[in-house]
Amino acid sequence: MPRRIASLAALLTLLGGCSGLVLTPQPLPGPVPLAQIGAGPVNGATAARNFVDVVSRMEPVVERECWLRSPQLNCDFLIVVDDRPGEPANAFQTQDRSGRPIIAFTLPLIAEAQNQDELAFIMGHEAGHHILGHLQRTQESAMTGALILGTLASLGGGSDGAITQAQQIGATVGARRYSQEFELEADQLGTEIAYDAGFDPARGALFFDRLPDPGDSFLGTHPPNADRAATVRDTLARLRGY
Repeated sequence: MPRRIASLAALLTLLGGCSGLVLTPQPLPGPVPLAQIGAGPVNGATAARNFVDVVSRMEPVVERECWLRSPQLNCDFLIVVDDRPGEPANAFQTQDRSGRPIIAFTLPLIAEAQNQDELAFIMGHEAGHHILGHLQRTQESAMTGALILGTLASLGGGSDGAITQAQQIGATVGARRYSQEFELEADQLGTEIAYDAGFDPARGALFFDRLPDPGDSFLGTHPPNADRAATVRDTLARLRGY
């Protein structure tokens, strides 16, 4: 097994409070948890083998793309398995205090993925969030929203509690301001990365068929599934030259 595939629970136990590891999921987690419909989990041995194979093929491509596009970032990705009990099928991108990017896959997601192409697309998508600077941009937008609404509440003579509540609302709205745009950007870059690694992003993106459609809500973190699927199709058409 590649040395960079680690257990999240083991990391937390080993590193404890002095490690600098801050495993706070990105405010724009993606993909959203898979709906428990359609095809069920694959055989455990097959799921494990698929995940190890995908990481070994995707990691060098992900890091090369990061160095080419964002050389100012830490591009030494750490891929971890989030084996905490009770976690839903999900994947997320975060980073430690040194800025090292971490991509975490929960065990249910690894089991639910029907093939290596799905795992590769998800990994490319999560890597795209880091490469494109989405976490930092989201945090900056959240801070701006908190400052604006907090200041307005203060000028309006609000109590300390009202100001705090306004700051929290402003941070939430600010964090979600560009979230759908970021998801589509990550889908596009994730398609390119998976394609460059020799996977089929169109087949990988079929996991959209098992996602609950978020629709087109104003403050929703994810765009409609149809928009995401169209992004994958359009990106592939460009990559293939037609």
